[in-house]
Amino acid sequence: MSETLPFDPIEEAARQWRRRWGEPSAPPMAAATSIMRSQQILMARLNDTVAPFELTFPRYEALMLLFLSRNGSLPLGKMGARLQVHRTSVTNLVDGLERAGLVRRQPHPSDRRTTLAEITPQGRKAAAAATDALNDARFGMPPLEDVQLASLIDLLSALRSSAGDFSD
Repeated sequence: MSETLPFDPIEEAARQWRRRWGEPSAPPMAAATSIMRSQQILMARLNDTVAPFELTFPRYEALMLLFLSRNGSLPLGKMGARLQVHRTSVTNLVDGLERAGLVRRQPHPSDRRTTLAEITPQGRKAAAAATDALNDARFGMPPLEDVQLASLIDLLSALRSSAGDFSD
């Protein structure tokens, strides 16, 4: 993490924004930069939590897709769609999980063009242990209370829905 500042830099940016571009543009800028900074904080917390299990948080997400899937395996393309990332990112995630012995690639039984990622027994153990650690850490969300989290989820769902992230 960076050094603690004696002031809120986003609040200061909003003050400067108001002075330069007027009040209407300051709240959206402050909200966007607050979300981006919060994402950085959360990613650092989550990565620190899952690091003892040879995982990064993006690898954890990919591993959990397999852990929770019906057969413990999914086509790489389907993983990309569900994780909402480019197929190159899925390849990199699976490469890292494979190097750690948590996932193995398998040919699809009926489609030669498709490769499956399959969770290993070691991957199942790592997924369960990392999930316990993340649950204990409340997924990096302290000091927010449950009612605040529910409000945050609602607010961000509206933003995500308007971007076509999912259909209602």
